[in-house]
Amino acid sequence: MNMNSIHSFARRFRRDEDGNATVEFAVYFTVFFLLLAAGVEIAYMNLRHAMLERGLDLATREIRLSTGDIPTYADVRAMICEKATILDECESNLRLEMVQVSPRDFSAAPVNADCQNAEQEPHPVRNFVPGQDNDLMLIRACLKYKPMLPTTSLGKQLNKDEEGYAQLVVTSAFVQEPR
Repeated sequence: MNMNSIHSFARRFRRDEDGNATVEFAVYFTVFFLLLAAGVEIAYMNLRHAMLERGLDLATREIRLSTGDIPTYADVRAMICEKATILDECESNLRLEMVQVSPRDFSAAPVNADCQNAEQEPHPVRNFVPGQDNDLMLIRACLKYKPMLPTTSLGKQLNKDEEGYAQLVVTSAFVQEPR
């Protein structure tokens, strides 16, 4: 092929407008799809968070009002999972911490939440103290979940463990009613 034929081909290629709409569609569709996927991921993450928060609030209400009955770790986790209906593998991916705090010298729970996913080996509960009458209790729930679209821009930004699980952490406080 000589240089004249290459120049001729390049000029024809530059002037040809066939496929112009296809290129625009491919570019715009990709951007639109990524925005849509990020929106779906955010919506589902917010829904999980709201349901976990609702489940924890209803469980703490049940604990607070059921005088004379000291719940176990498994009871509280089952209550939360029952109330938060849409959480995947809730029983195996939900981890709880409950500590008594002083209202006069308040100290929050440790910054790092105690989380565990179903694929990890079980390890002992960090802290779960049911409390006595009139004690101020702080309860924290950590749920590990698999993102719906882990390869999208939002899914990549989530803080995930080695198995690909992200975490949601919800905290609540209540006063243990007298028995």
